[in-house]
Amino acid sequence: MLGQGAPDAPRGGWRTATVSRVRRPMPRSVELRLDVLDRIDHMPGQHYVVRLTAEDGYTAQRSYSVASAPSDSLVELLVERLEDGEVSTYLADVVEPGDQLEVRGPIGGWFVWDGETPALLVAGGYGVVPFIAMIRHARELGRLDLLRVAVSSRTLAELPYADELMEAGALIVLTREAHGIRPAARLTAVDLLPLWEPDQTAFVCGSAAFAEAASQLLVGMGVPAPHIRVERFGPTGAPG
Repeated sequence: MLGQGAPDAPRGGWRTATVSRVRRPMPRSVELRLDVLDRIDHMPGQHYVVRLTAEDGYTAQRSYSVASAPSDSLVELLVERLEDGEVSTYLADVVEPGDQLEVRGPIGGWFVWDGETPALLVAGGYGVVPFIAMIRHARELGRLDLLRVAVSSRTLAELPYADELMEAGALIVLTREAHGIRPAARLTAVDLLPLWEPDQTAFVCGSAAFAEAASQLLVGMGVPAPHIRVERFGPTGAPG
């Protein structure tokens, strides 16, 4: 898993996807279940590009991490609706079951989990999405013991897949409200130290600010930089 990641990770070209289900589990979000024509099985941590084309030929595209396990017959994407997002507003407000979308994927060989090696997953907000794919895959393999998970969110209501994360034993840190006996606070090295083991790969996913802060926490704990894989997301950045 270290070094080049997974250079032989599956990679797919442009496909037509039919929207099988649309669900809005939280405010400002939409969960899409896509039936992708001639779908190529993905690895947990990979993403898809969704491309929209207007009648005048103008195109806009955005990358979204896959939440579904490789064995799932459908591709699940959780999209955060951004007020100025050309793609996210359309997906959240307009798309309905039966619609067709242009998608390309799976993509990415760096931020992937092989299902066999121990990993520490550290996420902020919507950065949990690729980790949900890893958790679901691990559960199917009967190897949840390989994963240690820590996530940060403003509130529990704003945390995607909160119930699934709790069922997987994730450490949940909230910055705007208490959670259990834990007061509102930011994620710290004290939180991560009990989760870290020397043979783990550390995956960090979240906004640019969160990814930077979490990476620095790991480095400060003594985690070797080559053992840390980071994926940032934002309005025009990497998948999220």
